Amino acid sequence: MTDYQNIIDQFRTDMAAAGMVVKEPIIADSVLHRVYVDGDKSGTQNGAYILHADQHPAGYFEHFPQGLKVTWRFGSAAAKPLSLAMRRQIEAERKRRQRERWQRQQETAEKARLIWQNAKLVFETRQHPYLQRKSVKPYGIRTGRGALIVPFFDDTRQLVNLQFIEGNGQKRFMAGGRKKGCYSPIGEPAGAERLLICEGWATGASLHQALNVPVLVAADAGNLVPVALVARRLYPAAEIVIAGDNDVSGVGQIAAKKAALAVKGKYLIPAQPDTDWNDVIAAGGSV
Repeated sequence: MTDYQNIIDQFRTDMAAAGMVVKEPIIADSVLHRVYVDGDKSGTQNGAYILHADQHPAGYFEHFPQGLKVTWRFGSAAAKPLSLAMRRQIEAERKRRQRERWQRQQETAEKARLIWQNAKLVFETRQHPYLQRKSVKPYGIRTGRGALIVPFFDDTRQLVNLQFIEGNGQKRFMAGGRKKGCYSPIGEPAGAERLLICEGWATGASLHQALNVPVLVAADAGNLVPVALVARRLYPAAEIVIAGDNDVSGVGQIAAKKAALAVKGKYLIPAQPDTDWNDVIAAGGSV
């Protein structure tokens, strides 16, 4: 018979080893518990677990922000499938999180549309230090409380989120809003023969300015593939070119190649390490 406290201690240790540190008491009652995970925003409960401590101790833990999902067994205990009740709890929790996420996204989209309607249109580069530093035109973006406001649309072409860019280049999205697969267009993509997709807005503005080709801004490397797939569905006849960043880490190049492959498109990477296409074009280079 395994000591109850040993089960609790091992479960907590294995959670921490997986990157999910929980300091509150662990309860082994075969019931799903939502918990705060160390490092998350204060007041959140982005972790969940189930633990039972019978003759074959087993459980499950999950940390939603990092996509962590682990089915757990104690030590060398014989393998035992999760009970039907536990599987039902996990599925019910998944559906509840999905509903909560959808509701937050809808509320954020409504707020984004209101902010966008009340924001002021930017007409010239000199109106904002970020535009001046990046040497790009505003291309329909707006401003509010000193920040540039960039609209992001989903695959139904509905505005669902906003990105705020401060004068020093600091960027943030609205909390709770959709981002994956969402994009900010520069130029009119409908009917275009060629369509570029890039990471940052200033990069997109530079590319559009230099090539007079519509651009979809994905915001970061991780969103290049989702946006490329959306672009292929919305604009099936267009040639898609991924204008990636040349990151020292290699992340931008890998993401650009994957996105191009996913839609049978092409990719372009600046020759100089640690640069994007805004750097190249602002320095007088060509694409």
